[in-house]
Amino acid sequence: MGHDHLESFFPGLTEQMVAGGAHLGTGHQVQFYVDGQLKAPVPDARMIGATRSFIEQHVRQRVLALDNVRLLTGQAQGLRIRAERVNSVSYRTAGSGQATALPADFVVDAMGRSSRLSRWLEREGWPAPRTERMRISLGYATARFHRGDELPDTVIAHATPGPASNYLPTLCEPGALTAVEGQRWNVVIAGYDAYRPSRDPGAFRTRMLHCVEPLQQVAKYCEMDGEPTTFYVRDSQRRHFTGLPRFPGGLVVIGDALASVNPIYGQGMSMATLQAAALGRYLATSRPVHLPAYRYFRRAAAVVNAAWQLSTTADLAQPHVTGPYPFGYPLLRWAADQVTRASIIDPQINSTYMDVVHMRRHPRALTSPRVLLRTTRTLLTQ
Repeated sequence: MGHDHLESFFPGLTEQMVAGGAHLGTGHQVQFYVDGQLKAPVPDARMIGATRSFIEQHVRQRVLALDNVRLLTGQAQGLRIRAERVNSVSYRTAGSGQATALPADFVVDAMGRSSRLSRWLEREGWPAPRTERMRISLGYATARFHRGDELPDTVIAHATPGPASNYLPTLCEPGALTAVEGQRWNVVIAGYDAYRPSRDPGAFRTRMLHCVEPLQQVAKYCEMDGEPTTFYVRDSQRRHFTGLPRFPGGLVVIGDALASVNPIYGQGMSMATLQAAALGRYLATSRPVHLPAYRYFRRAAAVVNAAWQLSTTADLAQPHVTGPYPFGYPLLRWAADQVTRASIIDPQINSTYMDVVHMRRHPRALTSPRVLLRTTRTLLTQ
């Protein structure tokens, strides 16, 4: 969904990125594995293979090419709120000891997980949003490999544990392989809690050899470009703006500043672009922008709730994740396990499953009577 929305925002972006070295994976070139088993093919699969920095660079270029966009580089220091609305942002440029006030009609907080907006609101006498967290203790490592003519029919290969392993890395390491620009493979290996991957190149290759066949091939035959880079995500978090009794006008929040969930599910870009689409619809209405943007926050909350439901329900399968558990979790977990098993075998169920993972459809689609009935028939015939 993130790819689809970026293309709708910037027509021709996919073609431009492919011309610059990215890879467009379609059909069987996009492979998903569960517990080491290749899932049923999704013929209409379409995913872009590129590094995050490459995609961000191309989006940035397209934005800066717009006639009504001007780039101002500096570090934001705070907001000034007058007459119940934001009227300026203070910032400091490099080498400057004094902050400058930039007049603003409408301000978007896209400062990420570490957004300082809550402190700024409290400093101005406004209530801060409640922050909800679920501890996941995820570690992942990324490495690049030189790409040759191995795996000519693979653009993306993604492997996760599933019901057969009780969602633990006993049958297969969780990892992902992507053909990216510069004739490279981008490889990610993930692990939870004490099983987080390290920066050691040898240990990284060893874990790749315990993953699915495409990652094994790259580990055996490709030269690593540099050393692995590690990342740590302590928790998933979201900030609840819809429950605030008061909120200044002319201010919205988007992306990881609003919510960030477990990155191994690949929902971050989809969430951000869906929120951007919600913001576009909000701004297209006749409602004055200097009023509180409650309608936007309600639309954005629907996006966040869907991603949060999917990711946290999956995270609760990990033994070190201790909750909070949603109402009816045992039944939700059981149903999710059955649908996951059936998605390995049945292309139609897997198509719905991947639509939910990629946020093209709401998680409730996986528990619809049609999907549950087809799941039952699929598993009974095995």
